Amino acid sequence: MDLNLLRVFDALLREGGVTAAAERLNLSIPATSRALGRLRRAMGDPILVRAGRGMTPTPFALRVAPRVRSLLDEASALVNDDRGITPAELDRTFTIRINDGVAATLAAAVVEATAAVAPGVVLRFVPEGGESAEALRDGTVDLDIGVGDGTAPDIRSAPLYRDRVVGIVRADSPLGRHRRPTLAQLCQHPHVSASRRGRARGPLDDALTAAGLRRHVAAVVPTSALAALLVASSHYVGLAPQRLAEQHGRALGLRWFPVPAPLPEVEVRLSWHARLDADPAQRWLRETVREALR
Repeated sequence: MDLNLLRVFDALLREGGVTAAAERLNLSIPATSRALGRLRRAMGDPILVRAGRGMTPTPFALRVAPRVRSLLDEASALVNDDRGITPAELDRTFTIRINDGVAATLAAAVVEATAAVAPGVVLRFVPEGGESAEALRDGTVDLDIGVGDGTAPDIRSAPLYRDRVVGIVRADSPLGRHRRPTLAQLCQHPHVSASRRGRARGPLDDALTAAGLRRHVAAVVPTSALAALLVASSHYVGLAPQRLAEQHGRALGLRWFPVPAPLPEVEVRLSWHARLDADPAQRWLRETVREALR
C-alpha cells in the first residue's frame, strides 16, 4: 500500500471528514475523496460513514488507527534519523498522558514553552486511565508523564523530578496555625483521600497505626487536584504533592505543611516507546518538557 494512503487515513480519522483532512494534508477535496475511495477498496471497509450532518469512523477504522499512526511514526523516524528539525516548521499534534497533579504544575509551562518556538504544534493532554504500555506501543500516546517503573523492554523511561507529599488545609483552619502539626493533631480533623483506585487507606495510615493512632477519612476522590479543591472549600485535611501545594496553594486559599511521617517520595518519569528514540520531533518534545520544568 502507498504510504501516502496511510497519511490520508490518519488525517481522515483525526479530522473526522474529507474537507478538514484535505486542509490538513494541503490537498484538494477531490484528491482526498479519491484517496478515501482507494483506502476503502484496499482495506475492504468504508472507513468513514455518514452520521447526521457529519461522518464517523467505523469500528475497523478506530481499531487500526493507532497502528497506522505507529507505522507513520516509524517511517518518519527512518527518513529523519540524524537530521535536525526546525520547531517553527513543525505541524504536528503530540498526545501526552499525564495525571492531574503533575498536569497542574507542568502543563501550562510546557504549553507556553512549546508555543513560543513551535506555534504549529498542538499538545493534546489525556488523563491517566491505567499504566498500560499498550498506548505507547500502538502510538495512541506519544509521551507518558507520571509515576511508572518503565520495566517493559520496549519502553524507554527517564526520571523527570522527585516530589514529596505534604499536608494541606484551608488557610483559616485551626490546623493551619501549626507550622508542623503532630500526627495526633492531624487525627483530630476529618480527611479527604486522593486515590485513583478509590482506596481510603494509604502510607499515612500505616504510620498512624504504628503510632497507635487512626484518622477518619470522610471522602475519597480520584485525583490530587480534586482533593485540593475539596479541602479549599471545607474543613478537611488532605495530602497533595508539594509542587502542587506550592504553586496553587495561595490561589486556592490553602496552607501546606510537612507531614511528620516517613511517607515515600514520588518520582515522576517520562516514558516513551523505543521506536521514537531516534525521531527528532519526539526528542525535541522530551527536551522541551525537561526545559519547561527547569
